[in-house]
Amino acid sequence: MSDVHLTDEQRQLLDLVGDVARERFAPRAAEDEAKSRFPRDALAHLGSLDLAGLPFGSEHGGGGQPYGVYLRVLEEVARAHVVVALSLSVHTLATWAVASYAGDALAAEVLPRLTAGEWLGAYCLSEEGSGSDAAALTTRAEREGEVYVLNGTKAWVTHAGEADCYVVMVRTGEHKSRGVSTLLVPADTPGISFPPRERKMGMAASPTGQVVFTDARVPVANRLGDEGEGFRIALAALDGGRLGIAACAVGLAQCALDHAVGYAGQRQQFGRPIGQFQGVAFMLADMATGVEAARALYREAAARRDAGEPHGQHASMAKLFATDTAMRVTTDAVQVYGGYGYTTDYPVERLMREAKVMQIFEGTNQIQRVVISRGLLGSCSAATTA
Repeated sequence: MSDVHLTDEQRQLLDLVGDVARERFAPRAAEDEAKSRFPRDALAHLGSLDLAGLPFGSEHGGGGQPYGVYLRVLEEVARAHVVVALSLSVHTLATWAVASYAGDALAAEVLPRLTAGEWLGAYCLSEEGSGSDAAALTTRAEREGEVYVLNGTKAWVTHAGEADCYVVMVRTGEHKSRGVSTLLVPADTPGISFPPRERKMGMAASPTGQVVFTDARVPVANRLGDEGEGFRIALAALDGGRLGIAACAVGLAQCALDHAVGYAGQRQQFGRPIGQFQGVAFMLADMATGVEAARALYREAAARRDAGEPHGQHASMAKLFATDTAMRVTTDAVQVYGGYGYTTDYPVERLMREAKVMQIFEGTNQIQRVVISRGLLGSCSAATTA
C-alpha cells in the first residue's frame, strides 16, 4: 500500500525499523518460541532507538508520531517476530492509560521510564470469571486513608512476572461498571505474586499468566482517573489495543505470505514450480488480497483516530478482519507447503499457531461482532427516531 502521506522522516523511521526487524529479530524468532524465551532484550533495543513511546508526546520522552505510523512500526516488527510486536502493543496499551489519566506527579515519575523502554508495562483487566464480561471483575481495592488495599487475581496477563508496572482494573464500588477504578501498581509492591505462566499452543515466548494481589497496598495517588472511571478507561484503551493487534496480525500474515510465495516459486512437482498450478496460484492471490484489505482497514481506523474522529467500530472491524485473515493466510501457507508445512522444520506451522490466539485476545472476534453490530443497530435506531 502506498505511503504517499508519510514524511521523509517517517519513511526513514520505517526503513530503520524494517532493517532492525530483519537483522536482529527475525533470526531469533523460532528459537525464542522453541525455548519459551521472552525477548525482553529486544524490547530494550527498541527503547534504545526511541521506539518504545512512539505515539506519545515529546514532553514525556515520546516520539510524538501519529498512531498510524506507530501501527506501521508494529506491522514491520510482527513480520519478523510477532512476540516482540505483541509486547510493544501491550506496553503501549498500558502506557496510554498512564499518559491519558495519571496525575501530574505520577506521570512525571513513570511516563519517561515507560516511553524510554526502561520500564515494561502490562494491562490487567481479565479474570478467571470475567473474560468477555469484563465488568464482572471481582478484584477489590478497599480504601484505607491514602492507600488502596488490593485483593484478588487477574488472569491472562501478558508480561505477567516480567513487567515493571501493571495497569489494574479493580472494584471500588458495587455498581457493575461504575464501580470499577484503575490503579497503576509497581511490580515491586509487597503482596503481589505470580503463579507459573500458562502453557500455550503458540506464542510461548510471550509470558501469559496470573497476577495475584494479597493485601497489596497502593497509594491513592497511583489511581488513574477518578474513582469509578475505570471501566470507561478500560474500554477506551482497548480501542487502541485492538488496532495494535490488527497491525500485528497483518505483519504475521504478510510473513506467512512471503514464505508461501517463496516456497511456491521453488518447489518442483510434475516438472515445474507448484506456483504455476492454478490451484496454488489462486490460493496465493486470495492470501495477498486478504492481507492488503486488512492493512487498508487498520490504516483507515488509525487515520480516524489521528483525526480525532470516532474510531471504535473501525478498530473492532480491523481487529476482527485482520486476525481472521491472519488465521486463514497462515493455514493456507501450511497447505502450500504440504506435508513439510506441518513439520517444525519450516516456519509456517509456528505462524499458524501464533495466529490463532489473535482471534481471542483484546476481545474475542465474537465480541468484536457484538460491538460492530450494536453500533450499526444503534445508528439505525437513531436514524429512524430523528
